[in-house]
Amino acid sequence: MADVILCPHCLSRVEPGKDRCPFCDKSLRNSNPPGTLPFASLLAGRYTVGRHIFTDGEGVMYAALENSGGVRVILKEYFPVTLSEGRDAAGSILPKEGKEVLFKTTRMDFADLYRSIMRITPATGLAAVLDVVEANNTVYAVLEQVGGETLSHYLSEHPGCIPAAQARSMMQAVMEGVAALHKAGLVHRGISPENILLTGGGTARLCGYGTLGLRTEGGELKSQLYEGYSAPEQYSAAEFEGRYTDVYGLAAVFYRLVTGQAPVSARQRLVSDSLPAARQLEPSVPGHVSAVLEGALELDPAQRIQNVPELMGALMSERAAENLSHPTGREWAVSGKSLLAGSLVVIAVLFALLLWSILGRESGQPITSTSQPASSETPEAVLVPDFTGYTYSQLQSDPQFSANYRFAITAQEYSSDYAQGVVIRQTPEEGTTTTETQPLIELVISKGPEKVEMPNIIGFTRESAEKELAASNIKASFFMIENNGDYASDCVVRTDVEAGTFIDVNEVTVNVYIAKERVVINPPEATPAPTPSPAPTPAPGT
Repeated sequence: MADVILCPHCLSRVEPGKDRCPFCDKSLRNSNPPGTLPFASLLAGRYTVGRHIFTDGEGVMYAALENSGGVRVILKEYFPVTLSEGRDAAGSILPKEGKEVLFKTTRMDFADLYRSIMRITPATGLAAVLDVVEANNTVYAVLEQVGGETLSHYLSEHPGCIPAAQARSMMQAVMEGVAALHKAGLVHRGISPENILLTGGGTARLCGYGTLGLRTEGGELKSQLYEGYSAPEQYSAAEFEGRYTDVYGLAAVFYRLVTGQAPVSARQRLVSDSLPAARQLEPSVPGHVSAVLEGALELDPAQRIQNVPELMGALMSERAAENLSHPTGREWAVSGKSLLAGSLVVIAVLFALLLWSILGRESGQPITSTSQPASSETPEAVLVPDFTGYTYSQLQSDPQFSANYRFAITAQEYSSDYAQGVVIRQTPEEGTTTTETQPLIELVISKGPEKVEMPNIIGFTRESAEKELAASNIKASFFMIENNGDYASDCVVRTDVEAGTFIDVNEVTVNVYIAKERVVINPPEATPAPTPSPAPTPAPGT
């Protein structure tokens, strides 16, 4: 299909260079800004470039089409304005003089980021990366086109605050998606209402991926930060960013939902922190939710909630919030009701002791304790640490662990996130309080990734293909493609993973392309039958 493009308007096959589509008669002339890829041009032999969407410090975003299936996608082209000179006549990106090495290394960062995301998507709450293409001396990320509207647009149409329970429902899928990114060693750094899409099904998807350079002020790229949502460490290239950076962004979005106001910009807070508590702005916000948001929006990353599962749990449950300790040991995630109850108990005890002391003095009797001495000291309560990531032999051989805990392997499971032999889960869980001496810790150990051989399903009906893949626990996405009569209807035309390839069923989702009903998209014009010549007129007298 290298000699044709698809009309971005009607998806008909058209020869490149045409001014108008011969089928829908709409214009194919280039209307994209100077320096960007031309409208209705061909990329890498398999993508038709559509309209320019926007440009940021990292590159250019285009609407596009995947030619073989007629699927609408999004293209992001790595084209950093601070490192690039422009584009030559053939379309290749030209790095600035003296910036060649930096251009190459940041281009590699871009490619690595999107290839890593491609390996973990489709995933709950994340817009999928479908392909990564190298062409024109740069890299292109091919993203799924997610329908719906941005959360930013939704909030502009629905001013005011959203109840905490509804906000949790809206953000649940996004928080799960960010947790999946973190498991893969990735940090988003751009969580904001502009990068959250609300789909027609009522779920939310996170998009707007970017490299570290794009989301950090003071770097080599023109930064793209989101006032009120970007974490304080993103405003200095000297600060280290981590999972807690995304915790700040998620909490800032949640704060906006439940209060109706965006948080004060971290840049401003670093000068003078004037961020009001969520409950101060909106009294209907539950006390524990307000306290959790306060802890997740700490300016100092070391004082902040450190990971997304902790944030999710604390926002879901008042009890989990009360058990969540500040990294320094100071308990902050407590509701106002709990604080008041604790204060009243302390006051009551002090008052009883004072009254007892006064009555004892007035009666002239010595004041002695009526309680019996304890037969033994009460064991000190300790928190169970996190043993995930260790091997069983490491736990047994480390005196710090073996002297204080007993370990038992209770199960083994396949895992794409943990190497073979490494602890996946534990019981009791991390943070559980125990007073036992040498408590027993039950361990679930990783068997490593579950890899299976991709079966050959070319020519199978969709139903048969689904059963064949399900029998091997292989996840699949099905795409319908146009059928000009070359394929059997509702049968598999191709897959993006070759038969015989061993794949990790927990990491890889196979794209399967199914032929639609047979339709000749561009039928050749019928050649009119020749008109029969009239019979010769007989000559007179014959």
